[in-house]
Amino acid sequence: MENPQDIFSSNGGCLIDIVIEKYLVESKESVSHVQLACSMQDCAFPLDGTELCIWNTEDPSHQLLILRGHHQPITAMAFGNKVNPLLICSASLDYVIMWNLEECREKVLQGLVPRGTVMGSLLGKVLCLQLSPDDHVVAVCAGNKIFMLDIETQAVQAKLHGHLGPVTAVEFCPWRAGILISVSEDRGFKVWDHCTGSLIYSSSVLSAYPLLSLFIDAESRQLVTGCADGQLWIFSLMDGHHYRRVARVDLRKKTETFSTRRVKSGLCSQPEESHLPSTSALGKGEQVEVTFPVLRLAPCDLSLIPNSACGCLSSENTQCVWIGSSVGLFVFNLANLEVEAALYYKDFQSLSILLAGSCALRNRTADRKALCLLASLFGGKIAVLEINPAALVRAQQCPSVGQSLSVPASFCVLPTSPLYLGIAKEKSTKAASQQRCAARNVMKDQRLVFHSKVRSSGYASAPHVTMFSPKTNIKSEGKGSSRRRSRCAWEAYPVECAVPTKPGPQVTAAPTCARVCCIQYSGDGQWLACGLANHLSLVFDASLTGTPAVFSGHDGAVNAVCWSQDRRWLLSAAQDGTLRVWSARGAELALLLLLKYHIDTCKDEIKRYKQKSKSKLICRLSMTGAVDMTSLSAVNDFYSHIVLTAGRNRTVEVFDLNAGCSAAVIAEAHSRPVHQICQNKGSSFTTQQPQAYNLFLTTAIGDGMRLWDLRTLRCERHFEGHPTRGYPCGIAFSPCGRFAACGAEDRHAYVYEMGSSTYSHRLAGHTDTVTGVAFNPSAPQLATATLDGKLQLFLTE
Repeated sequence: MENPQDIFSSNGGCLIDIVIEKYLVESKESVSHVQLACSMQDCAFPLDGTELCIWNTEDPSHQLLILRGHHQPITAMAFGNKVNPLLICSASLDYVIMWNLEECREKVLQGLVPRGTVMGSLLGKVLCLQLSPDDHVVAVCAGNKIFMLDIETQAVQAKLHGHLGPVTAVEFCPWRAGILISVSEDRGFKVWDHCTGSLIYSSSVLSAYPLLSLFIDAESRQLVTGCADGQLWIFSLMDGHHYRRVARVDLRKKTETFSTRRVKSGLCSQPEESHLPSTSALGKGEQVEVTFPVLRLAPCDLSLIPNSACGCLSSENTQCVWIGSSVGLFVFNLANLEVEAALYYKDFQSLSILLAGSCALRNRTADRKALCLLASLFGGKIAVLEINPAALVRAQQCPSVGQSLSVPASFCVLPTSPLYLGIAKEKSTKAASQQRCAARNVMKDQRLVFHSKVRSSGYASAPHVTMFSPKTNIKSEGKGSSRRRSRCAWEAYPVECAVPTKPGPQVTAAPTCARVCCIQYSGDGQWLACGLANHLSLVFDASLTGTPAVFSGHDGAVNAVCWSQDRRWLLSAAQDGTLRVWSARGAELALLLLLKYHIDTCKDEIKRYKQKSKSKLICRLSMTGAVDMTSLSAVNDFYSHIVLTAGRNRTVEVFDLNAGCSAAVIAEAHSRPVHQICQNKGSSFTTQQPQAYNLFLTTAIGDGMRLWDLRTLRCERHFEGHPTRGYPCGIAFSPCGRFAACGAEDRHAYVYEMGSSTYSHRLAGHTDTVTGVAFNPSAPQLATATLDGKLQLFLTE
């Protein structure tokens, strides 16, 4: 088999067998736009119009089982879900027939003609068939009606009608008995109770093109629908979510991004041309514009494949779906909404079909392969392909970084590092060095696995390393400290707490309604700092009571505020191009990017205007390509050498300050430049598994929020249920690492759980766009900021 070198890589010096054409047959009549069917071992397709052919992949003789009974061309077929007996249903304009394959094969061996059971007749042109999970009912989609036929009695159990166009696909809900979902050419989907024949939910028009396919993922409780124009619409089927939309995906753009990333990572030698075939594919010498329809959606279970076989893609953490299109097959990740692998028919010279008109897919658990049944868009060719998903994914995964990246420092600061400050304070540095080297006893990092909550994969036997210890000896600072604040500081953060959704106090940060650009809590959770567009920085009590402290001096909007670890200093950055360090008593000092500084804390009323604080430029690092930097993030709550940056060219770059250089670049991190990077810093009031601190979030206007793992440089999940089309809204991690919050333009704040792509809570009560969010590190509280200058506090119930 020939694989193009610039499309599929070689691992270990050997080219990988991605796909093999196992069987090829040609029908006298075209099978394009006919529903084909695959089971674990069998493939079903019509031959010469009226004959139903079954090809068994395990039969060494490759003999076809031909079933005759239809007098009109067969338009749809579907296998049952039980193995014994294995049923298959076929439909044409004249009959809907149910066949028992075991009985049919026995009759053929006896020299008899196999016969099926007629379930219905003259129902109309059937475009789709689907058997229920228990094989008791078959859904027959004829025109704009769905007939529910009882397999045992051959009676019409119910007739569902409500679509305005022909029904193109239907699926039974695997976890709710009696629920059926259908899509049609009227560009919407409907949810039915087929036992009573009642309509439960009807969606609005989703697309300008007909919906052709659908798939229900039982693990993520999501509905995926595919359109004729290559659009994917994903909806949540969780209780209480009311079929809300999770994402809309343009498959054509996703494949282009996938190709671009592979080129920039060096996996491809040159940019790939468009994979939409024209003359070369058709062989007619004419340019033909080909669409990108989603012909079929099927589960792609990578959990059957060992992690080592999938490269850096964690199969345990992956919920994928096969997408069958006219030009190729794609492995699509439902968690991060990205294409993980692409197989274009025209890239394999041994394949007979380059443009498909029909497609069926099925995973095989025995050999971890996948069966693909294709029918040519033009002509009567029908081919059976055997695909190796592990080889396909591994061949197209971007190479991992040469060194093992980790946010928690695993090595002491090198003498050549910009972070190295000498040995003037040998005693203190010796103790600090021991703390920095404490992480050496941790097992080798592995990928995280997200289920209902964040947890790791393969760490059960690892020694527990406490990154943070709950503070139990914090003393109240200041005469105005309340008993409530002191009690809160004494208590550890409740890891299993609920999301703060109860509206609390609301204050106006500025009387002129100046927008709040950023907010951040101090490390002890007692103070909330915010930067305003009117050049001011304010510090509120965490309860938003009392008069805030005002810090003035910038000549532009304050875009970022940051607390020192000891909470004595506040750092602010503004559009005037300056950084300023403020003390709690109002002393200030302007600083530049990465500086070695000394802040004078002595008080001298006579020489109060003489500035003794000083700074020195230590190191200057530029992003690859010298692009403008749009965001920066670094952890100051524990020892870390990693700095994350985002550029105008939509990349995210990782700098290792211990080595003083760039360590990795993530190309095409978003469809637009990233405006904020947020790392999982945890809190000194709670602990997480050490591997969890390698997670970070990025966000961009119009492209939602993405969760990344630094060790693999992969996007693990994509959150895009909140509207951010024009304003750069802020994001935040919860101290426990279980939730992520973000602002939105619809006057709401959204909270996501790490194990779900759709939001869990939508917080109302705001009067304008929510520009920033921040979790209190010491208590389950969430603060939000708005475009009209207001701060809102949310508490737990």
